[in-house]
Amino acid sequence: VTERVRAEAQVHALNRTLESRVEVRTRELTQAHHELESFAYIVSHDLRAPLRSIDGFGRILAERYEALLDAQGQDYLARVRNAAARMDGLIDALLMMSRISRGEFRRSPLDLSRMASEVITELRQTEPGRDVTVRIAPGLQAEGDAALVRNLLENLLGNAWKFTANTEHATIEFGSEPGGIFYVTDNGAGFNSEYAGKLFRPFQRLHRDDEFKGHGVGLASVRRIVERHGGTIEASGQPGAGATFRFTLAPT
Repeated sequence: VTERVRAEAQVHALNRTLESRVEVRTRELTQAHHELESFAYIVSHDLRAPLRSIDGFGRILAERYEALLDAQGQDYLARVRNAAARMDGLIDALLMMSRISRGEFRRSPLDLSRMASEVITELRQTEPGRDVTVRIAPGLQAEGDAALVRNLLENLLGNAWKFTANTEHATIEFGSEPGGIFYVTDNGAGFNSEYAGKLFRPFQRLHRDDEFKGHGVGLASVRRIVERHGGTIEASGQPGAGATFRFTLAPT
């Protein structure tokens, strides 16, 4: 009995030590997370002022001194303004990604089929001339934060829409597999699966900007959203043969 009491006391002591360590690590991680978000927010806003100056003076040059610039000078000026605009877009993307991590999380039942249909309708309105076959499985249900999951579907379906732009008979499909797995697949440009890990890193892109526009943060945001829901995401594809993204949203 004495040995058992001593062993129980040791277990309780170890538990208290472990709980204390977990609390300390949690506080450290939370503090580091807040500092990183503050850093991203401050840097992003501080970068905006010089960018506005660059674009503003570039616009003045283009308007007032166009006659004094030859074709090459005008080309250089256009490149400067385009670079400033791209940087501004990257800052917006960075701020949007940081909001995903710190925003309030509200879990509720979600109709993913309806959400996906709304996203596709909006995509068709932006490019009414495109002929894309879209198949959305009926009755896809999940639980999660409505705003975040809507953002997730906008990114995944938007990517599928974008990367099938040069594909004849483009098709996009959103469905589910056993085990609570959802997928978005297309027959577009695809990618080399060896580099799939890069897709979910901020500002990492597998296609040139002159091929497909983008900032390289959409899939990084998708991964953050999935992780906030306790799920996982993976990607597979082949160059010229499309891509598939599978993700889960942890149950309640």
